[in-house]
Amino acid sequence: MIGIIDYGMGNLRSVEKAFEVVGYQAFVSEKVEELKEAKALIIPGVGAFYDAMKNLRDKGLEDWIQKEVEKGKPILGICLGMQILFCYGHEVEKTKGLGVIEGDIVKLPEGNKIPHMGWNQLKITRESELLKGVTEGSYVYFVHSYYAKTQENWAVKATTDYGMDVPAVVEKGNIFGLQFHPEKSGEVGLQMLKNFGELIG
Repeated sequence: MIGIIDYGMGNLRSVEKAFEVVGYQAFVSEKVEELKEAKALIIPGVGAFYDAMKNLRDKGLEDWIQKEVEKGKPILGICLGMQILFCYGHEVEKTKGLGVIEGDIVKLPEGNKIPHMGWNQLKITRESELLKGVTEGSYVYFVHSYYAKTQENWAVKATTDYGMDVPAVVEKGNIFGLQFHPEKSGEVGLQMLKNFGELIG
């Protein structure tokens, strides 16, 4: 069973349905006592880094998620959910993130339309459990104005070109992140969610 964390910032039902399509049971909850029964956790997210972290703290989820990561529970962050896995966000004001991957979330450089919204190709840079069965150049759907700037470059498994190499897939042990929306990315996105499901059995 996969627990989708409800902290008021995500399109939760579409993620839940996408997992059901690929054959994995998922449930949505904001309660630690329910989420702790899950074999893996999803942090979806749409909106601002500052609001996301405030909501997690207000619901008592921030410290708990960090402890679950330390215990080795698989966790997948989607879009904003991926961004808050990093140390700091610089949207609204400098805000501390979950800090489980080194790096900051900074604004996309000028010169391209912001937000970055639409279909872009993946450039696979390293092997990843999430990318099994995904081919180089596959298109996925992005909606974001900020991107991950990380010191742990080995954790970046795929990028997309948006005037620069934007980290699109990250993986660090039991921690996974997708900057795009797999639930809106057709068969390619579903394959990645299936791969995550297979990780936990």
